[in-house]
Amino acid sequence: MPRIVAIHEGTVPISSSMSNAFIDFSAMDCSIVAVVSDVIRDGEPVVGYGFNSNGRYSAGEILRRRIIPRLMQAAPDDLLTDDGRAIDPARAWDVMLRNEKPGGHGERSVAVGVIDMALFDLAAKLAGLPLYRWLAEHYRLGAPDDDVFVYAAGGYYAPGKGLPQLQDEMRGFLDQGYDVVKMKIGGASLSDDLERVEAVLEVLDGNGSRLAVDANGRFDLDTALAYGRALEPYGLFWYEEPGDPLDFALHATLSERYPGPLATGENLFSVADARNLIRYAGMRPDRDYLQFDPVLGYGLVEYLRIQQMLRQHGWSARRCIPHGGHQFSLHIAAALKLGGNESYPGEFQPTGGFADNAVIAGGRIGLGDTPGIGFEDKEKLYRVFRALHA
Repeated sequence: MPRIVAIHEGTVPISSSMSNAFIDFSAMDCSIVAVVSDVIRDGEPVVGYGFNSNGRYSAGEILRRRIIPRLMQAAPDDLLTDDGRAIDPARAWDVMLRNEKPGGHGERSVAVGVIDMALFDLAAKLAGLPLYRWLAEHYRLGAPDDDVFVYAAGGYYAPGKGLPQLQDEMRGFLDQGYDVVKMKIGGASLSDDLERVEAVLEVLDGNGSRLAVDANGRFDLDTALAYGRALEPYGLFWYEEPGDPLDFALHATLSERYPGPLATGENLFSVADARNLIRYAGMRPDRDYLQFDPVLGYGLVEYLRIQQMLRQHGWSARRCIPHGGHQFSLHIAAALKLGGNESYPGEFQPTGGFADNAVIAGGRIGLGDTPGIGFEDKEKLYRVFRALHA
């Protein structure tokens, strides 16, 4: 019967001089955790690791005061599968949310997601399986995908970054094996952003279906519609998060007037919020994309509930491409047979990106055989994790 004997928590900077339409990343950080079990292999305890996706700050206070104490004070059986032979992330999730009222998620959903990642890493390691295979077996999902579509997210605003530098960045993504790229809009005027879009399209041989744009929730309705009218002729891969994530009326109106694919959801953090998006935002299951982040939104346990809700509303998992750009969401995409995964080549280090030896070819990436999420194959991040429990 495995037990959790310690949970170590810390913070790591992932700061950068770049910005999107809404925020800069000069002070961005994230929480990291190490969940230590009493199982010893090769003279070392088996440890699960977790962190939160970029875009939300560290949630150490919530972790230290509420989430971690609940797990450490729980009866061991409360964290195990029915047969008592394995750590059960779903049961641990129930323990973490004890005495928490629904709604008003704030940073609580982030704190739970950090631990949730570590618990799934631990569960797969204890089983000796890479996470995507463990998920497929544990939840009886059938054979997972052998590789996953990934797109390169970049095109941020930054001091001294003009059109030539933007084009060089995008050429670099293509040279790394990506086929679809994403850039930011909304941090400049419409005319300037259109110049930036056309500069990137030159690199893509004019093929708009290989370019996604992201406004990071910046626009009011009139601006979102104006951008929509201007972007429509390019035939883009998607037009992402035009307005506030909870302004479902804006999204519904835009979907009536913009025929191309829309994408949103990365800033919705529960199944209830996701359901309201599907009910009221005019999202179209034949063309639009859903970007719910399994880490920022209470973890994979909640994300599985979101997937169940989507099936009930006629959505295919292939319309889901999570925000996050890291190894955990990559395993989830393969196991749940999602439409793909985001990628941040070189950004948000040390947490962002995939294994050091990962190869992207034709816009797709395969998964390795390392047990768990495979953080051990990402040297700089693994050193940070190890320092938590050295």
